[in-house]
Amino acid sequence: MSAGLPQASVKSQIFESLLGFLPDWVQITVLALIVLAVVASWVVKIKRKIAYRRALRNGQPVHAAAQYGQGRGADYLGEYAPQQAQQQGSGSGHLGAYAPQQAQPVQQPSGADFLGSYAPQQRQADGPSANASA
Repeated sequence: MSAGLPQASVKSQIFESLLGFLPDWVQITVLALIVLAVVASWVVKIKRKIAYRRALRNGQPVHAAAQYGQGRGADYLGEYAPQQAQQQGSGSGHLGAYAPQQAQPVQQPSGADFLGSYAPQQRQADGPSANASA
């Protein structure tokens, strides 16, 4: 049952009802302030993006807070982030003090086939009595 005009969204209807009872000069002022806030946020975002790209192009170190898309939110630690004193190995391959020693004096056999002290003792034949039953 529409007259060919698009239906207004619920948000726009609420906005119009809030501003509808105000005088025209207040409505225009509020709308202008909203547009100004949106444009100002775009300008700030573009300026940060340009500064970030210039810093990358010039090879300057980019501070973590100045990186594009970072510097805020729950995961941003800022000055409370842990400091890295030296460039050390890290990750799953870095064992540090727990790494195996490079030089081991004697390499002992090991594995599934190595029985060690549980291996059967071999007897050497001491003469003709070893094969007497044959």
